[in-house]
Amino acid sequence: MLEGKTILVTGASKGIGHAVAREIGAQGARVVAHYGRDQAGAEAALADIPAERRVLIGADLADPDGAAALFEEAVAKTGGIDGLVNNAAVMTFDGGVDDPPEVWDRVWRDTFQINVYSAAMLLRAAITHFRPRGGGAIVGISSWAAQKGVTNPRTMAYSASKAAFKAALQTTATGYAKDNIQTYIIAPGVVDTQMSRDFAETQPGGRAAIEERLVMGEFVPPSDLATLTAFCLSGRCRQLSGATLDVNGASYIR
Repeated sequence: MLEGKTILVTGASKGIGHAVAREIGAQGARVVAHYGRDQAGAEAALADIPAERRVLIGADLADPDGAAALFEEAVAKTGGIDGLVNNAAVMTFDGGVDDPPEVWDRVWRDTFQINVYSAAMLLRAAITHFRPRGGGAIVGISSWAAQKGVTNPRTMAYSASKAAFKAALQTTATGYAKDNIQTYIIAPGVVDTQMSRDFAETQPGGRAAIEERLVMGEFVPPSDLATLTAFCLSGRCRQLSGATLDVNGASYIR
């Protein structure tokens, strides 16, 4: 479904981004896989994709100039991008109300730098790139935390950042639909990634207790999100643009 399309995936080393890179590559896309520190993880995501359809780029999204440099390099190496999967994010397990002021400041600053500022810079770069090309597709990975907050208040910076990013994606959807830019917001629940497994360890009872509270009794497989992302990028349902797509096994229904 994605033959002929060049897709940039941020945070492709692990978790959701890793699964997305593998899936869209399997569906014929040329994949530009971004990584921060884990080059080997991104290489593994591209392992089954023919060499002519894989591009690997390292960039530090904690650097204020990192996002712009990433997109510029992606365009330079490919000649043009047709889709962006804006996935890279961090969750830090401190920075709550009862933490020292210097910890609070650091966590909120670093979280918003990656999850909001760099993500927004990539949105801006994509929109600017897509308009003269006649359009493009953006998939932003948000979170159910953007709607309902988080159960661990020490991670409130994460939920706040995801809410801010969701609002930016919604504004992109309405503001640039006339330019044939489709924007989709995917809001996962508890996904079976290292981030969620680490989060589970901060909760009483760990993973087992969390799974007990989930309707399906299991974390969301990253492959489910990869399948949905590929569908959005395919352009097969353009009128879905602007939607927030909940993927949480019916544990949170709005």
